[in-house]
Amino acid sequence: MQQWHAVYTHAKGEQKALFHLIRQGFEAYLPRYAKQRRHARRIDMVSAPLFPRYLFVYFDAESTPWRAINSTVGVIGLVGHDGPPTPMPEGIIEEIKSRENDTGLVKLFTADRFKRGDSVQVTTGAFSDQIGIFDCADDRYRIFVLLQLMGREVRVHLPAEAIADCA
Repeated sequence: MQQWHAVYTHAKGEQKALFHLIRQGFEAYLPRYAKQRRHARRIDMVSAPLFPRYLFVYFDAESTPWRAINSTVGVIGLVGHDGPPTPMPEGIIEEIKSRENDTGLVKLFTADRFKRGDSVQVTTGAFSDQIGIFDCADDRYRIFVLLQLMGREVRVHLPAEAIADCA
């Protein structure tokens, strides 16, 4: 039965490993997302691996010569224990693929719906139910919210999915 398996690659070697795995006839997948990059006083968006140093290969471990993957250029090895590689749980890769946009980049939760100064409510975690002011978002899909704590304004770093519009 064919299943997805994780492959551990050399640092920044995901694209090279992907190329060589496909060249060998394997079905391989490297999920990518739009990452914010700051360089020389400029901010731009670049395509980056969703899981740095990992990509995924689809094969049947019983009938495919999968050991060839371990000696592929750019690959360190398949993820697993001493025996055959450990397959990914069913549906994970399909879920990631379903979130891809028309350019092939995985769309993650973004805080684009908020503008600096908007009132937001924290929905989970230690600051649950607190009302704060949206400050900004970073490229790791985390946000900064200004909360009133102990009589002063404190800047808090939260996961983007932990805030909602203030009702």
